[in-house]
Amino acid sequence: MTEDKRSIRFGMLAPVLGVLALLLLWALVCSFGGISPYVLPSPGKVGQTFLKMVRSGEIARDVLVSFGRVIRGFGIAFLLAFALAVLRIALPASARFTAAFIQFFRSVPPISLIPLLILWCGIGEQTKTIIIILAAFFPMYLAIVKGFTSYDPKLLEMAHVFSYSPLRIFLRILLPSAVPDILLGMRTSLGYAWRAIIGAEMVAASTGLGHMILFAQQMSRTDKVIVGILVIGIAGSLTDWLLGRLIHRLVGRRAEHGWD
Repeated sequence: MTEDKRSIRFGMLAPVLGVLALLLLWALVCSFGGISPYVLPSPGKVGQTFLKMVRSGEIARDVLVSFGRVIRGFGIAFLLAFALAVLRIALPASARFTAAFIQFFRSVPPISLIPLLILWCGIGEQTKTIIIILAAFFPMYLAIVKGFTSYDPKLLEMAHVFSYSPLRIFLRILLPSAVPDILLGMRTSLGYAWRAIIGAEMVAASTGLGHMILFAQQMSRTDKVIVGILVIGIAGSLTDWLLGRLIHRLVGRRAEHGWD
C-alpha cells in the first residue's frame, strides 16, 4: 500500500474514530459518573428517541421547514450583498455613506432584534427571514467587496489599453477574480444562517428544529433536546460539505481556507 493511499484511508477513518471515542466517553460518564438520566441520557436512549422521531416523520418535517427558511433568507442575503458590493465598486464614494451603517448593524446580534421584529412583523415567516438575512449578509458582503478589490492591477491596465468598457472590465476581470472570495463568503454565511434560524425558531416559531428543541425542553425531554442538537449539527455540516464540494469543483485550490 502506497503512502498516499494510507493517508487517504487514515483521513477517512480519523473522523469515525473521533465520533466513536466521544460516544464511548459519553456512555462511560452515564454509566459510572453518577449523573441522572434526566440530566444526561445515555447514547442508547438518545438513539432510540432518534429512531422513533425518524419513523414518525417529526425530524424530516422540522428539518425541511428549517432548511427552507435558511435557503430563502440566505438567497435574499446573497442578492443584497452582491448588489451593494457592485454599487460600492462602481461608485467608490458610496462607501462613505454606507460604512457607518454597515459597521453598526454588523456589530448588532440579529437575535437581539427579534423582540422588535415581532412587534413589527409578528411571529410569521417575515421575522425569521429578516433574522437570517441580517446574520448572513455581512460576511458575504465583506467577502464580495474583498474579492472585487483583489484583482491584478496589470490586467486592469491592459483592459484600459484595449479600451474595454466598464461592463466588460467587470465581467472579464473583476468578477472572475472575485469568484473564490464570493463562494467562501457564501460558505461562511451559510453557517451563520443556520445559527440564526435556530435562535429565531426558539422565540418566534411553531415549527422547525429550534421550536422542536424548545418544546422538548419545556416537556423535560432531555433526550429530544440532544437529538435536536445532533440533527442541527448534521444538517449544517451536510449543507456546508455540499457547498464546499461545489467550491472545489468551480475554483479548485484557489478557495483553500484551512477548515477542510
